[in-house]
Amino acid sequence: MDDIEREPTQLYLISPPEVAGGFPERLARALDAGPVAAFQFRVKDLDQHEAARLAEPLQKICGDRDVAFIVNDSISLAKRLGADGVHIGQDDGTVEEARNALGRDAQIGVTCHDSRHMAMDAGEAGADYVAFGAFFPTTTKQVKHMAGVDLLTWWQGIFEIPCVAIGGITPENCGELVTAGADFLAVSGAVWNGDEVAAIKAFHEAMAAVQS
Repeated sequence: MDDIEREPTQLYLISPPEVAGGFPERLARALDAGPVAAFQFRVKDLDQHEAARLAEPLQKICGDRDVAFIVNDSISLAKRLGADGVHIGQDDGTVEEARNALGRDAQIGVTCHDSRHMAMDAGEAGADYVAFGAFFPTTTKQVKHMAGVDLLTWWQGIFEIPCVAIGGITPENCGELVTAGADFLAVSGAVWNGDEVAAIKAFHEAMAAVQS
């Protein structure tokens, strides 16, 4: 490991595509199963009014448990909800636009795929974290970029801004990402495609095994 003592890797939950029906109860169970740093609200193809309606109960569940509530893609929805932050892709606006809209305390994350250049640009622009991936094949979304674990180690050696690893991460394969330097593991399918409580506990056991 490097000379700087890193904080233990934390979980960053991303919502499944469907968050209606019984999902709020599932989210509460997942967050109660073990520490989670943040929850990202990621829904596609909904108008903002409907997205806000679905987000509100989830935002309350997160707020009650001191879990950061992050909106994916939409700076305007994040502002409408008074969310803790926004996660933007390369086509969703700039860090500066997000900062101006959401204020200096907002958590702003940027998707950087497998690009060192994008990550450096995001850091210089004032992002609070950068996200690299996908590290493994995933069924959650179409993968155009595959990242190597060396990217995490490189980032940790140069920058203090946290990095998030995303893409196909499971309890079985997360250890090498933790060891390489991921500050956060962004997980979705590995939690929501089965028993969310068992999955959260399995992630924590796997992370502890390589950080003890």
